[in-house]
Amino acid sequence: MTLGGYCDHTAITAGDEIHRHYTELLKQSDTILYGRKTFELMEFWRTFINHPSGDESMDEFAIVMNGIHKVVFSGTLKNIDWESAELSQYSLEEEVQNMVLSSGSDILVGSRSLIIQLLQLKLLEELQLCLHPVVAGGELELFEGIKERLEFELIDLKALKSGGVIQYLRPVYQR
Repeated sequence: MTLGGYCDHTAITAGDEIHRHYTELLKQSDTILYGRKTFELMEFWRTFINHPSGDESMDEFAIVMNGIHKVVFSGTLKNIDWESAELSQYSLEEEVQNMVLSSGSDILVGSRSLIIQLLQLKLLEELQLCLHPVVAGGELELFEGIKERLEFELIDLKALKSGGVIQYLRPVYQR
């Protein structure tokens, strides 16, 4: 995320440190949830399975990304050909509630639209934001469409050598 609160993967330079961080995060989970657009962006990493880049951190991220179970929410996709991915047959709320009951590990959410929906459903337990010291125009606002006030408790911070900061936040839901 940029300093302006926007999501734009092209506005930042993801170096070794970022790739290693997210590789470790993926290794700690069984499943990651995606919307169609982000899923299609993540398919980029499949290229490195058969054709490694030579960059160790990128290639390792690609291997872990290839292996993690991906659940995709889409109204337009009819099938998916990535072996470790499946289209959800349920609503986001139903899918997450079912997963919480059956999974022993964290469920990751990799799409901005799903983060917004889960916050509105009060089903997101922790938010990990990587704030990059960049301002860029023409971006997607991370919390677009959220009208009510949301507060978060700061759980932890991780400073990156690139100047970025990863914030670990817990939503404080008003009941």
